[in-house]
Amino acid sequence: MKITLAGSLGRIGKPLTQKLVKEGHTVTVISSNPDRSKNIEALGAIPAIGALQDTNFLTSVFTGANLVYTIVPPANYFDQTLDLYQYFVKLGDSFKKAVEKSGVKKLVNLSSIGAHLENGNGILEGTYYVEKVLNSLPEDVAITHIRPVEIYYNLFQFIDLIKHQGIIGSNLDKDDVNAWVAPEDIAEVVADEILNITSGRNIRYIMSDELTYSELASIIGNAIGKPDLQWVKFTDEQVLESLINVGMQPAIAHKMVEMYAAIHSGLLYEDYREKDPKIEGEVKMKDFAREFTVLYNKK
Repeated sequence: MKITLAGSLGRIGKPLTQKLVKEGHTVTVISSNPDRSKNIEALGAIPAIGALQDTNFLTSVFTGANLVYTIVPPANYFDQTLDLYQYFVKLGDSFKKAVEKSGVKKLVNLSSIGAHLENGNGILEGTYYVEKVLNSLPEDVAITHIRPVEIYYNLFQFIDLIKHQGIIGSNLDKDDVNAWVAPEDIAEVVADEILNITSGRNIRYIMSDELTYSELASIIGNAIGKPDLQWVKFTDEQVLESLINVGMQPAIAHKMVEMYAAIHSGLLYEDYREKDPKIEGEVKMKDFAREFTVLYNKK
């Protein structure tokens, strides 16, 4: 099967590419970075260098593929000129037009928890648009949206707080429950869907572990040699101020706080809680804590 993957060789893209190549598929990997060409070729895949916003380029690399995988790459939240919502809109529109022009009939889109919400989901509001615009494609295009929960590596942002203040926390309560997922577990689910998608519009949620923030703090604390590490709840205003102080664009900082608040209220996980079965990955928080410890000790 001929498969075209957006997303380059990131934490999800690399293991996904490796798995598909190993199973004998012809894999083309899109990257905006020419320096990635050798790394892509080293995995046995075909590099396609260009911008996802360039519909003509995207159409050319989608043409002839049996299936395409789309993803909106992470944006730079510290870019003071970035319109985050329009960033999603432009990519969603580009994906749709390229699928239409290329004639691709199967699409797997990496979306996110919270994509069922048009608003109230903070920085994730663009995922709703991308799903909506892709779902407007003709019915003969099979589409699956993979919605992972929060990715483990987001916890790396707390390393400085732990080191300098001896605590971990945000505008979430220690008894709030959140679900987490490992990139490699996401890659496994995406690969499975790529190989098995049939027809219609589908949604698959993927998680690896689910626990309270108090339990999270305990696991991370024990791993880094701070067994008394406590989760501390800050106010929305305190979190907003801290994000802006480290250079995050104020508009995006507001959206970040809104997303955390949606976890606290349960809004972000409404659809996730209602839909079964949810796919459970293999990598638990205790497993990720070892990776967290390595980076923690380097800083």
